[in-house]
Amino acid sequence: MALVWSYSCLSFAAHLKTNLRLRTGYTRKLFHVLIFSSAVFVNALGGFWAVCVFGLMVSVVVGFAVFRGRGNRLYEALARKQDGPDRTYYIIVPYFATLIGGMVSNIFFGPLAVMGYLVGGLGDAAGEPAGLKWGKHPYRTSNGRFTKTFEGSVAVLAASVAALAIGVAISPHLSFGVRSLIALPVIAIVCTFVEAFSPRGWDNVPMQVVPTVLAAILLSK
Repeated sequence: MALVWSYSCLSFAAHLKTNLRLRTGYTRKLFHVLIFSSAVFVNALGGFWAVCVFGLMVSVVVGFAVFRGRGNRLYEALARKQDGPDRTYYIIVPYFATLIGGMVSNIFFGPLAVMGYLVGGLGDAAGEPAGLKWGKHPYRTSNGRFTKTFEGSVAVLAASVAALAIGVAISPHLSFGVRSLIALPVIAIVCTFVEAFSPRGWDNVPMQVVPTVLAAILLSK
């Protein structure tokens, strides 16, 4: 089931890329959102080992897309043209970063890893599409080679607040209250800076670990 679902998610993204001519910045992040959101449900139903199985099946699907390479509809739904000769690198590295971030969060914080899944899945995914559509004010990232936009970062902030609120609502280990009203925007602001200045391709590690750690510190009952 995990393999079929993962392949279906990427096939849907590829359909939007090939048939509706959506930009890769949108289709790539759609796949990102679908996989992270699925991990939340898998974690709730089966816990850590179920997430491991799901992650393995996603790895098979992404690996197949990379194996097929340029020109393949699955590959083109993930590989940004602006990454030039490094297109494959920026599929593989972010994917391994996703696995590392998820494993670390789950091993050390158990059920609270859902906060990282949600912020990594929704908050991080909001930046690039928003930047593509509305971005007018670019700024350079930490390595200086690439730019992001302030509009994209605002989208990351808003989506991170929403993701954290969802995490609190569905987690039995967290609860809404005065403390959460202060903590949620604080965590979201930190995550926005993390997304903005993390090394390109590796932000899926801190975008999962940081909100999980901060939720454990600031929001745990």
